[in-house]
Amino acid sequence: MASVCPPAASTQPTLPSGPAVFKTVPYAFILPEILCGTWVWILVAATSVSFPLLQGWVMYVSLSSCLVSLLLLLSYLFGFHRNSENWKVLDSLYHGATAILYMSAAVLQANATIRSEFGPNSPLYYQLNCAASFFAFITTFLYILHAFSIYYQ
Repeated sequence: MASVCPPAASTQPTLPSGPAVFKTVPYAFILPEILCGTWVWILVAATSVSFPLLQGWVMYVSLSSCLVSLLLLLSYLFGFHRNSENWKVLDSLYHGATAILYMSAAVLQANATIRSEFGPNSPLYYQLNCAASFFAFITTFLYILHAFSIYYQ
């Protein structure tokens, strides 16, 4: 009589839910993405949006990314993913696309920073724009890390 082997345990890693989200890479990057993106939006808004064409895009990308990332974080916290493999694909596509959008916003913010150096409110707006550029590039880096680290789990 042949022995029946028990079914093998699932080899695919489970997606985190609840507080485990904050302890698991790449999902632990979501909160810093939201916080740094919020700083970008706040700092650009503090400059009275001196260059509307440039900084309007920066504000759009930072605000919409913060809101979508917040929804994604809440969905992980409350376990809406139900450990579906499709969530990993969705997460990777979202963070990859957002990294590209954030890179364009960071470059435009850097351009606005350079242009604000000799503006009417030069010292204050220049410093705010420098800080916004810094946080925009940090946020871009976080989104890139998140998008690529899903494949190395």
